[in-house]
This record gives sequence, C-alpha cells and structure tokens, in this order.
Amino acid sequence: MTFSRFFEKSRKEKLDEITKFANLSPNERKILEGEGGIGFEQADKMVENAIGTFSFPLGVATNFVINNKEYLVPMVIEEPSVIAAASKAAKIAKIHGGFTMQNKESFSIGQIQIVNVDTKSAIPKILQRSKEILELANSKSSTLSKIGKGAKEVSCKEILTESGPMLIVELLINVGDAMGANITNTMCEGVAPLIEQITEGKALLKILSNYSTRRMVSGTAIFDKEELGGEKIVDKIILAYQFADNDEYRAVTHNKGIMNGIIAVANATGQDTRAIEAAAHAYAAKSGKYRSLTQWSKDKNGNRTKMEI
Repeated sequence: MTFSRFFEKSRKEKLDEITKFANLSPNERKILEGEGGIGFEQADKMVENAIGTFSFPLGVATNFVINNKEYLVPMVIEEPSVIAAASKAAKIAKIHGGFTMQNKESFSIGQIQIVNVDTKSAIPKILQRSKEILELANSKSSTLSKIGKGAKEVSCKEILTESGPMLIVELLINVGDAMGANITNTMCEGVAPLIEQITEGKALLKILSNYSTRRMVSGTAIFDKEELGGEKIVDKIILAYQFADNDEYRAVTHNKGIMNGIIAVANATGQDTRAIEAAAHAYAAKSGKYRSLTQWSKDKNGNRTKMEI
C-alpha cells in the first residue's frame, strides 16, 4: 500500500488509511481518535507525588519495508523532523527492497556478584558444578524448560576493584520472545545460596544485565545514489560517517540522531528507553573507544549501504 503525500492529509484521512492498512477494529480506531495517554487516576498509582500527566505527539513513519513486508512504524517524539526523515529514508531504501533485519539468538544475561571470596579457587569449583546450578535455575521456571529454553550456560569472571577482587557468576538464559527480566532475576536469586555455598563467599547483587550482547539485531539497507543526489553525495555521507567513527565528539551527536528514531519507536511501544539508551552507548564503546552505531559503505554500483545494530 502506498501512502502518497500522507503528511498532507487530514487526521481523519490518515486514520482511514491506517485503519485499512492495519485492519484496525472499531475499538482500536476509537483509541487513536482519543487524546491518548493516561488519566491522572492511573498516573497517581504509577509514581510518587504525581501532580499531572505529560503528553507527546504520536505519529507514524511510512514507506517501511522490513524483510519484504510493509509496515507503518509508530513514533512518539517532540522533534519535528524525525518522522519525516525516517519516512523519506524508508522510501529511498524501498527502491532496493527495504530493510533486511536478522537476529541469531535471544539470550538474557543474569549476574550474581560474589564478594569476600578467593576467586582463583572459586571459579573452577563453580564450573565443575555448572550442571547443578543450571538445573536449580531452570527449576524456577515452569515454562521455559518445557519449550526447550531456559538457563543454558554458566560462566565466571574476576573483576578487580578498590575493595578487592570480586567473582561475577553469569547465567546465560534463552528467554525466547520475552523480555525476560523477571525470570532472569528470579533465577539469579534462586541459585545465589548454592553459589555462596560452593564459593564460601557472599552474594550481593543478583540481577540481569541490560547490556544484551547475546540478543543482538542487525539490519542492512541500500539507499539509491540517484535519490540521494548522486555518487558525490554518497561519498560525502561516507566521509561524515568516518568522522563520527573516529571522533567521540562527533560520534555522540551522530548516535543521538540514530537514537532519535529508536527511542521514538520505543516510546510509542512502551519500552524501557533507559535500558535501550544505556545498552546502545555501551555497545558504541565496546572497542574501548566511543564510535558510530552504524557503518556506511558504497556498493559496486555506487549506492550507499547502511549497517545498523
């Protein structure tokens, strides 16, 4: 479906097209026609010292083709140009098939912090009893193990701090399509007493990590050089990317632009934006230097290729 000059249509016309495209029910359409958000009664139950509510605009980015399927992408943001820019970029990418996205695994990482411990002798003891630890962790879930998921690996690492060495025991948990925070925390808490017994140390934090390096999503798209203004423009875009990838001051602003789109979608879909931001910026610094979250190159035809986490 082509959303031609969607930005020029009235609110009713936009909602009519969205209703048709997404096959919305009358109740779903009614929700979009309302003012949105929550009332004060709900807000007062969610936070301390509530005095009101705060609203942002809800829009949709058009033209997105992702893995050969058309999407309207909801975005909540206060910055005027972001939705327009996303729609324009998606329209250019659509010429060469849109975006190709993939993820290979979906593991949550849980961490148990052990202090007052001889880390050198404790690590082999933990690894020797990893099967027992995994069985105990999986006993805390009545669902994951039944569908072939759940805790799969135990690993250990020593970190050196001002207070002395600490042992960090990590659980690698296949959580499938779930966010997995609650079950990850439950498993960490469940195995902590056993780990204390094995290591003769003291368990402090037992919690998931939001740095989800084992549930990465990557994507690629080709942006047509003629639509961008020619091959010289492509070359300039790549030079701008190289600036960001090699200079932290530029990288921060570059990545802020990337997060404009990501956080707008996260806002619209009720995600934990703080976790997303923290993880993204940690990933940008994984090499030891803060760098660009995207990679740009030119293909053999002179078009621009975008690679993004």
